[in-house]
Amino acid sequence: MSLIYKQIPSPVGRLKLVATDHALVAILWENDKPARVKLAAAKLDNAHPLLTRAENQLSEYFAGQRTTFDLPLAPIGTPFQQKVWHALTQIPYAQTSTYGSLARSIGSPTASRAVGAAIGRNPLSILIPCHRVIGASGKLTGFAGGLETKSFLLTHELTTAHRQR
Repeated sequence: MSLIYKQIPSPVGRLKLVATDHALVAILWENDKPARVKLAAAKLDNAHPLLTRAENQLSEYFAGQRTTFDLPLAPIGTPFQQKVWHALTQIPYAQTSTYGSLARSIGSPTASRAVGAAIGRNPLSILIPCHRVIGASGKLTGFAGGLETKSFLLTHELTTAHRQR
């Protein structure tokens, strides 16, 4: 599987969009740890239609004009990770869930730590909204993009949702 990529500016720093010809496989943070999402080498392609479409949808999201994404996604992970990542897509825009709640939602009520580990490996941050998962106490917890970025994304969504009412 050959990969292509494009880097884009955003309010949360430079993002690296990585895709096959048919689907996005990763959105990587500017200071992402290389081992967090293991991918083959990718070739720069600033003009690929899928990457351009992803860039446009992310720009609309950050401008407060988009609350859902319409992009083909193909995150690479174990069956358990896939199950967790799918559960993340069920968290509504501008709302949050907890690790324990997600564990229960996938039928593994005692697996909140495993759920947290799977979330930490989410290769498609923002599109698969792991920033919407908070600790049971209501506090912000680990996020590959940093807690400041997580706070920004949650505040952005709440503000956008409030304006749209």
